[in-house]
Amino acid sequence: MPVLVGTSGWQYRDWRGVLYPPGVPQRGWLEYYAGRYATVENNGTFYRLPRPQTFGDWRARTPDGFVMAVKASRYLTHVRRLRDPAEPVERLLGAAAALGDRLGPVLLQLPPDFRADPGALDRCLAEFSRVAAAPELRVRVRVAVELRHDSWWTGEVRELLTRHGAALSWADRLGRPLAPLWRTADWGYLRLHEGAAEPWPRYGGQALRSWVGRLADTWPDGADVFVYFNNDQGGAAVHDADAFSSIVRQAGRTTPDLERAGS
Repeated sequence: MPVLVGTSGWQYRDWRGVLYPPGVPQRGWLEYYAGRYATVENNGTFYRLPRPQTFGDWRARTPDGFVMAVKASRYLTHVRRLRDPAEPVERLLGAAAALGDRLGPVLLQLPPDFRADPGALDRCLAEFSRVAAAPELRVRVRVAVELRHDSWWTGEVRELLTRHGAALSWADRLGRPLAPLWRTADWGYLRLHEGAAEPWPRYGGQALRSWVGRLADTWPDGADVFVYFNNDQGGAAVHDADAFSSIVRQAGRTTPDLERAGS
């Protein structure tokens, strides 16, 4: 099971001295990050969609095998609430396609007060498939969906995600799952938002080992599983991503980030 472990974003000033040596300028942080980790989740695309040239520049600055997950625009998920998805999906994929083989999953994170609307989700996921297959793009797009209202936890929604091959994004806060641990695709996606260990918001070893076990129990060897730490404060995500990767490797699983770092 190739477990690709990274962080949600890479441009945090308080990571200087934690991940980035003082002598590395901020304009070189992506290259430095990609020399240590195999993947990153780009949270900035949620707030502002970059131009295709920017995605192309990120592709040029990262090595072969590096994967960038892209968080869908809040315009699609929070303003439109998945309604009339054609234009925002076309705009997102039209820009992100410039990543080429670096393009990883697209994350749809729905608002916590967004009650279940299976029809809207169905139409949105279908739109991703339609746009990705268009002759002018023809990119491989996998979609992960982070649902945050309890009304989504129904058999209908689980079947819908499975039919589209979309992964339910597993999520954690304070060492506890925030959603049912459904497997809805042949690949997985996990986001860790806040640990319960000290110093805040770090994760403890027991919590990390529990998540490694859940992933191993759910996906077989050969399945891609993407894991992102979103607890960026004070560089906690960096420490926890490294610790998680070490536990994965101790469990006999593949961790491309560690291989890249030569450890």
